[in-house]
Amino acid sequence: MSDSSEYLTFWDHLDELRSRLIKMLIAVAVMTVAAFLMKEQLFDVILAPRNSDFLSYRLLGVPAFTLHLINTGLTEQFMVHMRTAMYVGVLAASPYIIYELFRFVSPGLYEKERNYAVWLVGMAYLMFIIGTIVNYFLIFPLTVRFLGTYQVSTDVTNMLTLQSYIDTLIGMSFMMGVLFELPVVCWLLGRFGIISSSMMSAYRRQAIVAILVVAAIVTPTTDVFTLFVVAFPIWMLYELSIFIVKRA
Repeated sequence: MSDSSEYLTFWDHLDELRSRLIKMLIAVAVMTVAAFLMKEQLFDVILAPRNSDFLSYRLLGVPAFTLHLINTGLTEQFMVHMRTAMYVGVLAASPYIIYELFRFVSPGLYEKERNYAVWLVGMAYLMFIIGTIVNYFLIFPLTVRFLGTYQVSTDVTNMLTLQSYIDTLIGMSFMMGVLFELPVVCWLLGRFGIISSSMMSAYRRQAIVAILVVAAIVTPTTDVFTLFVVAFPIWMLYELSIFIVKRA
């Protein structure tokens, strides 16, 4: 433990926490304003998966298509802009937020605990970002392309709203980021002796059923294609977790 922590009272810790929270809020506000002002660049990236020029579609050889988005509310575009900028602002400021939280907690940790905490938090953050990237480049584009171009009849034209598109992207990005924490959680449970690789292997079938249930919950639709697209990366994460737990 740090010797300086012995001279701080409860109110001193509370004041320090308040100071760090203010710094974190300022960082989020700055990043949010920056994202809001970069409207064209921001939505060029966000709206890229709506047509076949997107990188993932070109690599997969997807036939040409374009999804046309519409706006149905007077304030909808502005509110979508605000909400998207805020989400991007939090994501961009998250390294600084983690840094401030770690600075607040680290004086109460021993050196070995501090090293474990750095590794654990760093890996958790990295896996969340990887989950978000996988969703943006693979899961979300395939989902949007399939559902956006699906028609029960040529007489029915798809008209997707901007709010539906953004809500689906943000929701799936967050959920995939959380689901990609599975190897980190399993590593932690393995270190505590709560689970083992042999136990995870023995319950693989039950885990696949659970993965399908989770995928059905997090997907915004009920079609089998989207369910498979979401479930497959989670299953791969489970297999990776077995290896990680065995090493742990």
